Amino acid sequence: MRTRLLGLAFAVLSSSLLLSAADIVTFSNGRLTLQGILYKPDGDGPFPAILYNHGSAAGMLSNQAFDALGPVFTRRGWVFFGPYRRGQGLSASAGPFIGDEIAAAEKKGGIAAGAETMVRLLETDHLVDQLAALAWLRKQAFVQSDRIAVAGNSFGGIEAVLGAEQGNYCAAIDSAGGAQSWAQAPPLRSRLTRAVQSARVPVFFFQAANDYDLSPSQVLSAAMKSAGKPYDVKIYPAYGNSPQEGHSFGYFGSAVWADDVFSFLERHCRH
Repeated sequence: MRTRLLGLAFAVLSSSLLLSAADIVTFSNGRLTLQGILYKPDGDGPFPAILYNHGSAAGMLSNQAFDALGPVFTRRGWVFFGPYRRGQGLSASAGPFIGDEIAAAEKKGGIAAGAETMVRLLETDHLVDQLAALAWLRKQAFVQSDRIAVAGNSFGGIEAVLGAEQGNYCAAIDSAGGAQSWAQAPPLRSRLTRAVQSARVPVFFFQAANDYDLSPSQVLSAAMKSAGKPYDVKIYPAYGNSPQEGHSFGYFGSAVWADDVFSFLERHCRH
């Protein structure tokens, strides 16, 4: 993301953090100890909650997204939980970084091997980490356990779709899931199509018009329509001046998409 957009995001963030502060929490997935970022509205609750899946950014870069998004949700009365999956952020020591694993597979076996490795890891290790985070969140006294939704951007959007198939959520938000990988990853296309066809909850797909590839939202929403599954889809105007900036829309474009997202959540996550 370019400095100009990040500067704007941090300016918004600096004022938002005055309204809510993040906690670092620890949860377990078997023998793995993982950590995440938690934002809570004021008061004891219980509140509805969003489990937000980060993308593929290395190190602590996803914290920029969590810090931008957390206050957006707490202002609307939602708990925001951003769990770090193994190999990234606060859970970096819990396993290898998925980007390194994909790069190693691609170096050895080409693009096809990299795509197969990506799908395998996202639907096994990383999905299990997501579901462990969901189990932790569901046990918290300040959370309405029947009103937990899943969301994510990029790799996190892929995780949100897989979570919609496997997890006990009330709704799912997929922002730009698979947009960078779609054209060169047939295994991803087929896996996500199967996931939405058997999704257990409604899914809202959205992207900015200048994202890398709009096919994921278009194809997956059409698959849900054919399967008779409830969904929404929206392509917003371009965000920034490049595909990279457009791909960050789910993180930093909440001034544009927030009303639509919360309308979707309130519609599908009622008691």
